[in-house]
Amino acid sequence: MTELLAVITITLLAVISPGPDFAMVTRNSLLLSRRAGVLTALGIGLGVLVHVSYTLLGLGLMIQQSLWLFNAIKLAGAAYLVYLGLKMLRAQPAGAAAAAEAAAAPLSDGAALRTGFLTNALNPKTTVFMLSLFLQVVQPQTPLAVQIGYGAFISLAHIAWFSLVALCFSAGAVRGRLLAARHWIDRAFGGLLVGFGVLLALSRGTR
Repeated sequence: MTELLAVITITLLAVISPGPDFAMVTRNSLLLSRRAGVLTALGIGLGVLVHVSYTLLGLGLMIQQSLWLFNAIKLAGAAYLVYLGLKMLRAQPAGAAAAAEAAAAPLSDGAALRTGFLTNALNPKTTVFMLSLFLQVVQPQTPLAVQIGYGAFISLAHIAWFSLVALCFSAGAVRGRLLAARHWIDRAFGGLLVGFGVLLALSRGTR
């Protein structure tokens, strides 16, 4: 029971902490649509399952012990965040007609899902979180079925939280007013993602 409570508490604290996942869901929900935000949240949950899978298969220990492998994952994640951020920073002002057209033709379902998936799957912070949880909190004698259950809970917690974020940021007249300044909002989120990516790339190569 103590282990279960620890897993739940640590997971909830990690999920609600701001980061690239939060930035992407907020941006897609606010500037595109509720559907795009929820699908981004679903993609994040699927990305979490990648981290759960390699941790349970024992590859997580290899990543923990291999500095070059961890750094390769870190740099890949940083490059992806910078790439997304630079795309947003190039956003240009649009007239009313163009803004209406953009709102009516949001990101495709597959693209929204893929964005959420890659943002989380390439995030080494999630790698560190998962390794710390399963190697330091979850006991070695914990049955595999229970560990799989923990992984499913972590994924569902991400989906639930970020779906809630999507619902909040896609609701009401506030979103309609903010769409008039969508290029500035896009640039702000782009700057955040570039900042996350640069900080990630410059962080010390330790786990």
